[in-house]
Amino acid sequence: MVFGRRRRADEPRKGAEANAEPAEAAAEEAPAEEAPAEAGSEGRGPWDSEDSFPEMQRLDFGSLQVPVVEGLGFQVNFEPTRVDEQGNPLEGRPVAILVQYGESAMQLQAFAAPKRSGIWEEVRRETARDIQEEAKGQIQEGDGPFGPELLAMVPAALTEEVLAEMPQEVREQIPAEFIEQGWAPQIIRFLGVDGPRWFLQAVVQGAAIEDEEQWQVLEDVLRGVVVHRGDAPMPPRELLELKIPKEFTEAGQTEQQEGEESVETFNPFERGPEITEVR
Repeated sequence: MVFGRRRRADEPRKGAEANAEPAEAAAEEAPAEEAPAEAGSEGRGPWDSEDSFPEMQRLDFGSLQVPVVEGLGFQVNFEPTRVDEQGNPLEGRPVAILVQYGESAMQLQAFAAPKRSGIWEEVRRETARDIQEEAKGQIQEGDGPFGPELLAMVPAALTEEVLAEMPQEVREQIPAEFIEQGWAPQIIRFLGVDGPRWFLQAVVQGAAIEDEEQWQVLEDVLRGVVVHRGDAPMPPRELLELKIPKEFTEAGQTEQQEGEESVETFNPFERGPEITEVR
């Protein structure tokens, strides 16, 4: 099964958002079936906060420090921690960072991992099973610049609401048969990096699946990420805590919109960057 992306190992997931949260925690002492890729190997990131990593401008999200380069936008996704009687979110916690570039997006999440083994091999296997059994999608495994990875093709809904929100030039490129059947195939790329007591997952969507120029920007961002695990004991697969960078809170403008997922957005290269908080 080939999805059509030109890929070479040495050159290289809320459309619908990818949300590939790992499943239940594995035992910390469980041996890995394959040697995990090492963060910072060959002098290339992602990096552990204890490493000697190259200095560059980064946004501090607490457990993740993400490089800032021209053209990037950032969004923080939240999950509700308290809701009202109607189920509307009242409070939430940040759970993922979305790095946006051009028509591409890369979601970043970091998790605790066992001391003696990585978890990407197991998470990858579970993600592939979920895509096939629950999303009725197809998967293709391969090797990329960060080691083993997954390429998934899943059906994405093309409702009238989704189509209405699409730019005209994008909508015109959708084959008529997809619109008639109400769905279109969506390609999602899952990458993982096992670090010292942490696991970093990147989920890529959009033009970077095929466009090498846009992918190269996101790859460089991923290589520049610094993960701060901390010393507190945590069970494997627990999400490392994220926080909102001061650049977001200092942007100075907050908007609220009803009935959508909670997010905060920030473009470091726009004058007067805007925070959007949607509840």
